[in-house]
Amino acid sequence: MMLHTIMPLDAVWEEGFTPVQTAEVRLQGVLMEVKPLDSGRAEIVRLLDCPLESYLNPTFAPGQVIRYIPTL
Repeated sequence: MMLHTIMPLDAVWEEGFTPVQTAEVRLQGVLMEVKPLDSGRAEIVRLLDCPLESYLNPTFAPGQVIRYIPTL
């Protein structure tokens, strides 16, 4: 991310910047980036590799919560 501002960075990032832990998951042939939540659930962040019609499927919309069991 690139940010052009004349404000000091401390004012821009008042809360501090902590990177969000994400994982890549393939579900029904769609590779997506997800943010793990609690107890086997994850929120879709973005689609990485999929057929174009998958972008129109509300099941794969960013923000949707899916079932996710991480592999160790």
